[in-house]
Amino acid sequence: MSYYKHVLQPDETVKVIGRLHWTLFLPAIQVALVAVALLAVASRLSRGPSDWHFAWIPAGVAGVLALGMFMVRLIQRHTTEIVVTDRRVIFKRGLFSRHTVEMNVSKIETVDVEQNFWARILGHGTLMIHGTGSGFEPLRGVSDPLTIRNAIVAG
Repeated sequence: MSYYKHVLQPDETVKVIGRLHWTLFLPAIQVALVAVALLAVASRLSRGPSDWHFAWIPAGVAGVLALGMFMVRLIQRHTTEIVVTDRRVIFKRGLFSRHTVEMNVSKIETVDVEQNFWARILGHGTLMIHGTGSGFEPLRGVSDPLTIRNAIVAG
């Protein structure tokens, strides 16, 4: 069960549930492409069973590295929750240890959205929520940040 479902107060309604964008996986995809390229080179260079280890090991290492990176990002995406209710904003991350930040909507002064050109095209960005006296850490790689911002600002 999701963290936010445990902490919802009676009569508190969820307005928006945010998540991390799929571009989080791009570094793992890049390493996987390097592994495929190394695999192609290894198959062309391999002349016999005696030289298999020199050609295939780098491809295997890159493939295992890509798989590990993908799994870490998958866990990160699955265990991060960004929830806007009619009363507060809840941010939670972590699998074994948990880091949570909550802020009442009435205490929020501004919500900034940062998107470069590619982030606007792909639909992700960084949310910075500033409250009276403190603020959230920047929430990077959030999918559809304008919807989350509008839900907070409409309060």
